[in-house]
Amino acid sequence: MFIDRVVIQLTAGKGGNGVVAWRREKFIPKGGPSGGNGGKGGSVILQADTQLSSLDWYRHRRTLKADNGADGSSNSRIGKNGQDLILKVPCGTIVKDVETQEIIHDFTVDGDRLVICLGGRGGRGNESFKTPTHQAPNQCTLGTLGGAKQVELELKLIADVGLVGFPNAGKSTLISSLAGMKVRVAAYPFTTLQPNLGFIELEDYSRIYIADIPGIIEGASQNRGLGLEFLRHIERTKLLIFILDASGIDGRDPSHDFKILREEIGEYSPELLERPYLVALNKIDTEEAKSHIEQFHQNYQFPPHTLFEISAAYHEGLDALVSEIAKRLKAQPSKDYL
Repeated sequence: MFIDRVVIQLTAGKGGNGVVAWRREKFIPKGGPSGGNGGKGGSVILQADTQLSSLDWYRHRRTLKADNGADGSSNSRIGKNGQDLILKVPCGTIVKDVETQEIIHDFTVDGDRLVICLGGRGGRGNESFKTPTHQAPNQCTLGTLGGAKQVELELKLIADVGLVGFPNAGKSTLISSLAGMKVRVAAYPFTTLQPNLGFIELEDYSRIYIADIPGIIEGASQNRGLGLEFLRHIERTKLLIFILDASGIDGRDPSHDFKILREEIGEYSPELLERPYLVALNKIDTEEAKSHIEQFHQNYQFPPHTLFEISAAYHEGLDALVSEIAKRLKAQPSKDYL
């Protein structure tokens, strides 16, 4: 199960207590205080990791706590510090305060760290209270509690290109052909139930990352089908590709599908409609595709250089599509969608 949103309770460790102790050794009648300080509690640290692609690890871990610091002891021994709890999250994870919904941090760089809950301070033993005028202090302090916070982790995949289309339009086949991924492909709608992330490696060994989200249907903004739950995963993309079924085998009209897709995306975020885009008419290998393609060209009101005819299953037209993707991304202004 793909988990991309979770609420967890985080608690840092409590500091260890200081102690009251006295040095009692033979021939040293006035040994003095020897109570050690308590160790500090472990902190809770969130760290971005590119090796992770979802929040699945947190599925059954909703309450997480760092280690407490150990108490001090006699002979001036300081308690052991509690071990920090380092929690790894995928790049693209947004941390929000559950109560205020304020964004605390946005992890976009591998290795980025955030101390979300600071460990408690260790208490003072009686030795630390000793002064030239107070030689025998009989007091100590308790360790302080560690910080605690309930946060929401929300994952938005980081990719260069986002694939958008109706169920069974061929998005999974396309990402499989372009990125060499093994994804679930079948001749029925809603084969893809979770986002897929892959990459194309170019001749110069640079990579173009592609996000494929589950299919959108008419009324998705009213929570029909899978709704718009997964559209957050293309919010960070620099380029959108609308995948349309040109075969009409399922009674679909690519012109109507394109109109509906834009409407549903606009309902979710009008800003996404201003994002650079390409349109790919898929399944041109079928006999029924020719008439639909001709009709689509007549109805298409956008620049013709944004339109491509492909067959993802038979790798037709993919080289031209990849070339245009690379060209668009290279020329893309350095606008930050992260």
